[in-house]
Amino acid sequence: MTAATARPAAQSHRPYLHEIDLMRVIFIGGVLLNHTTTIFQSQMTSSGEIRLGLLATHLMIHFTRMGFMFMTGLVLMLAYFAKDIHWPTFYLKRFKTVTVPYILWNTILLVGATALGLGAFTWASFGSTYALALLHGNQFYLYYLMVTMQLYLAFPLLRLLFKKTAHHGRILLTSFLLQLVIVAGIKYGLPHVDTSSWLWWFRAYGVNVFTYQFYFVAGAYTTLHYQQVVAFIDRHIKAIAAATGVLSLGTIGLYAFNRLVLGMSHTAAVSPHQPYMAVYDVLMIMTVFWLGRRYAAWRQTTSRHGWDRLIQNGAKVSFGIYLCQTIAVSLLGGALGALNLSDGALLLLLPAGYMFVLGLSFLIAWFCYRVAPFGWLIGRPQRGPGVKKGVLDHEYPHRSTVSATDQ
Repeated sequence: MTAATARPAAQSHRPYLHEIDLMRVIFIGGVLLNHTTTIFQSQMTSSGEIRLGLLATHLMIHFTRMGFMFMTGLVLMLAYFAKDIHWPTFYLKRFKTVTVPYILWNTILLVGATALGLGAFTWASFGSTYALALLHGNQFYLYYLMVTMQLYLAFPLLRLLFKKTAHHGRILLTSFLLQLVIVAGIKYGLPHVDTSSWLWWFRAYGVNVFTYQFYFVAGAYTTLHYQQVVAFIDRHIKAIAAATGVLSLGTIGLYAFNRLVLGMSHTAAVSPHQPYMAVYDVLMIMTVFWLGRRYAAWRQTTSRHGWDRLIQNGAKVSFGIYLCQTIAVSLLGGALGALNLSDGALLLLLPAGYMFVLGLSFLIAWFCYRVAPFGWLIGRPQRGPGVKKGVLDHEYPHRSTVSATDQ
């Protein structure tokens, strides 16, 4: 057990959880890889074997969304479970760090895309498109912020559930079984139901917070039973890692089953909302969590160097990288379209394209992090007369300096 992963319950100083930093870097790296491969696929021959191979392996890296949902629940519960919360202040702080960049990026990206004539955006439909983007979170990968805002609204109930119920294991199990029911209904039932008369929030399950309820619950459970979770993962890591690898490769078979047997479209076939993916996501999150703890232990016995600084800095702006990625992905798509390369050349160029997206997204986010007032764009407003210290440190919802406790 390292100093980075545990503390006495009564200790006043709360050590930093470095394992969360590596998890953030891995998950944001996976998000950008997912979106980069999508750009390359879109430039390839529709019936080409190389494109089919990329399509078939797409689900392997589709665990990142659930990983971020898990960490959001974990960090919120870390920061607020034991506090006496003044809820108006809580909502002011939380929504300020999410709603402001949500509005800013929707505005900047939609204006830019319309001015450049990208996609189907036009000035004639700008007003209605902008209103729908803000209400639905359906543009520029900003759905995650919409889900996060819903979680903030629901967090008092989640916190109360764990405070008032002693059987946390039952909560976790019930939540997981419910998750399986939800995703099974989405995959096998919803396509056969006429949802045209449903409220948008129920039809658009991808931005419905309850679609991800288990991952938030699992994050909260991990906070409150940290050492038990750590001990379980350490004890079974070989089996967990092996099962993760098998299920990762199995996603290729899942894609083939979805397309060839169930007759699904590609979009439906690679949806993360499937029972198989729910099991895979849980195993992958545990594996990444274990890697994070190995990193935390390593940095306790190793002198600081470039890799550690890179991970720390990447974690600082991981949320900003997520927000800035659309610029890099769009530039990459435009460049690839102009080059008109063969499928083979595109495949060879994919690693370079990924590094471009990753590097440019980081540089934009880092600039925003360091230069006022651009910190508002990434939910990290630079400290000033109107910004209290807590907003930027342990109370920041996407990065936490508090440690886990056992309840």
